[in-house]
Amino acid sequence: MTVLVALPVLLPLAAAGLSLALGRFADIQRALGLIVLGGIIADAAVLLYVADRYGPVVLQMGAWSAPFGITLVADRLSALLLVVSSVVTFAVLIYSIGQRITDYGRQRSSTTFHPMYLMLCAGVSLAYLTGDLFNLFVAFEIMLSSSYVLITRRTTATRIRAGMTYTIVSLASSLLFITMIALVYASTGTVNLADLGEKVHQLPDGLQIALALLVVIVFGVKAAMVPLHFWLPDSYPTAPAPVTAVFAGLLTKVGIYALIRTQTLVFSHSESWNLMLGIALITMIVGALGALAQNDLNRLMSFLLVSHIGYMLFGLGVYDVIGLTGVILYVVHHITVQATLFLVSGLITRHTGTVALTRMGGLAKAAPLIAVLFALPALSLAGVPPFSGFVAKLALLQAGVGAGTWMAYVVTGGAVLTSLLTLYAMARVWTRAFWGQVKAPEPDPDPTDELVVGTATSNRPMVVATGVLVAASVVIALVAGPLADVSGRAATDLMHGETYRTAVLGGAAGE
Repeated sequence: MTVLVALPVLLPLAAAGLSLALGRFADIQRALGLIVLGGIIADAAVLLYVADRYGPVVLQMGAWSAPFGITLVADRLSALLLVVSSVVTFAVLIYSIGQRITDYGRQRSSTTFHPMYLMLCAGVSLAYLTGDLFNLFVAFEIMLSSSYVLITRRTTATRIRAGMTYTIVSLASSLLFITMIALVYASTGTVNLADLGEKVHQLPDGLQIALALLVVIVFGVKAAMVPLHFWLPDSYPTAPAPVTAVFAGLLTKVGIYALIRTQTLVFSHSESWNLMLGIALITMIVGALGALAQNDLNRLMSFLLVSHIGYMLFGLGVYDVIGLTGVILYVVHHITVQATLFLVSGLITRHTGTVALTRMGGLAKAAPLIAVLFALPALSLAGVPPFSGFVAKLALLQAGVGAGTWMAYVVTGGAVLTSLLTLYAMARVWTRAFWGQVKAPEPDPDPTDELVVGTATSNRPMVVATGVLVAASVVIALVAGPLADVSGRAATDLMHGETYRTAVLGGAAGE
């Protein structure tokens, strides 16, 4: 069973190399990617079942026992996020394949997209499964190096400028990350997360606080929390829809996952965390207000992405089982819905030829299916019942009210206000893009770049892939009860940490 823990990392890495070697065979490239990601979905589902029923599944690489060797761990949280992320990457790959066939024909292959996409998937899997800080750094570097290529393919001056912002910020945060690892290792003599959970608490209080804040800054940049969010709205909107969708759905959530893992397992808190609650409130409000100021559809959704990171920080700041349950539910919901909205944005721009809301109109008549595909995840993002966003937000609001502190009450009110602002932002998109008179599509402003827009067409795989993610968000709402139970058990594990430490340091489940 422990072999299954390594497959989500090893399979896409091996497939990336094979895909690069078979770059001239387009159909083989496409089939290879779909087969590998489909296999990871099955593998992750098995890991989730085993971790939930029997406890964490641990693999000690090279037979080196923790804390000295490389440890991979699939517990309830990591396995659940791996399942959701794998479904999203699979659907986005279908969308991308359909888009490329429509734009360039079936026989034209891509020597970079498929290998880099599989590398990105490997990095995401490693980030969820790794049991030490250094390999978490490696996972981020795999993701970032892949994303550098994906965000700058078929470059234009605008995309180079946006890509440079993304690259410079990412490199700076990576330098800060490796510095943080060095300081942690110098202070404790280990980078294993389970071992750190025991040794960090032996450090002086001041040093613990300094290291914890440094970790928050490092992963706060990755998660795009305010005021460390400035790079995201300028970087994501310029990339093709599939790339933006997987970035928005996964990369910031990996940063949130790293925050949750380190702040529960390594740096625990005895009560509500007012600093994080304050950051959550600012992130929610600033992101929502930034979205309302946008006329560019992709920038609007990028600011909403920042805003809703605040909900995840809110649950972490409450710091109890209910709060962490809400965080897990919200991450599952947001990975799916945010990726869906960016795919729908790609469909919209293909029909209209523009991302400017003031130059759109009448899509509900011209493309009613796209209208439905937008409306459902938009309502879910705004937290309208009975969609998945309502279920996740309700858990967070219950946690905020139950915390019983004035700061938690203030942030709870801010969360309600942010939901209303999100609903207003989505209503603006609906009224400007989907209502009114049908407008003729604008010509492609740059036919030489990766984005082909203004065609007023989208092929069946693109629509089907988007529909799969819309259906996934509906399924999340339908299975809210069992999902909340699993999330609650995962949150209990996070709050106590003994299950994780025992599995890693005292004998792995399944070995």
